[in-house]
Amino acid sequence: MASSPLDIRHLQTLIALSDTGSLAKAADRVFVTQSALSHQLKALETHYGTSLFERNTKPLRFTQAGARLLAAAREVVQITAQAEREVAQWVSGRSGELRVAVECHTCFDWLMPAMDALREHWPEVELDIVSGFHTEPTTLVENGTADFAVIHDEPPKRAGVVTEHLFTYETLAIVSPRHAYAQKAYLQPQDFIGETLISYPVDDAMLDVVRHFLAPHDIKPRRRNAELTIAILQLVASGRGIAALPEWSVRPYLDRGYVVGIPLGPKGLHCELHAAMPESLASRAYIRDFIAKVREQAPRAMEAIA
Repeated sequence: MASSPLDIRHLQTLIALSDTGSLAKAADRVFVTQSALSHQLKALETHYGTSLFERNTKPLRFTQAGARLLAAAREVVQITAQAEREVAQWVSGRSGELRVAVECHTCFDWLMPAMDALREHWPEVELDIVSGFHTEPTTLVENGTADFAVIHDEPPKRAGVVTEHLFTYETLAIVSPRHAYAQKAYLQPQDFIGETLISYPVDDAMLDVVRHFLAPHDIKPRRRNAELTIAILQLVASGRGIAALPEWSVRPYLDRGYVVGIPLGPKGLHCELHAAMPESLASRAYIRDFIAKVREQAPRAMEAIA
């Protein structure tokens, strides 16, 4: 057989296809276009003379040949990542500090597993969460109070601060199964007129549904606040109003029929989380590893409950 065409990009693509179940989502995961990803797969299938996955299946299903390559990909990527961590630890030293600040009430479903993974790989890095939720966590990075901030949307450039995109997620409108909107394909901004928006007790600027969906249309529904996600869902289920929450945070309740999730707009409301960190720390090996773990854990948190 001719020399293998496989490289780490191909292996990561196979894993992304398995984890996400679709070409479009896999392309987003590995940061390439769907066309480029399809070209990669076609080249592999041409080389091996066989299909690697079944076409027109949802979720995508691997053939026997594809499953064998996928198993090898998972093993090789895991071994490579472990070797890179060990080399980085040898070169850069094992100690450091990582204080994480968030402005997201629902981040902990994926943040805590990422922190646990970092703690396992870098046991001598002092890891902590800056207490409370912060409306301007990037300022904490600027003044040295935090080393890593999780923020909504890409922030303006600031001297000495590096930002990176972490992942994209969908925010859904959440209604009672008995609500008049429960059977709608999607909601429009005007549907919130006369409704009560149930949310966390934060400024409008921290709510995706307000910032990206309602405010551009100058729609200001009545507000009711609750501190906890489950309290918001209980109010929604009892018909007290509408909420808008990341899909990952409510998927178990949607699956049970406790509440109903509806896209915001015909294409859905897709939002972004970014990281901000000091320029002096951005290239440190444990920071790079933490970003990688966040990108791994966030899709897993979403897919595990999907």
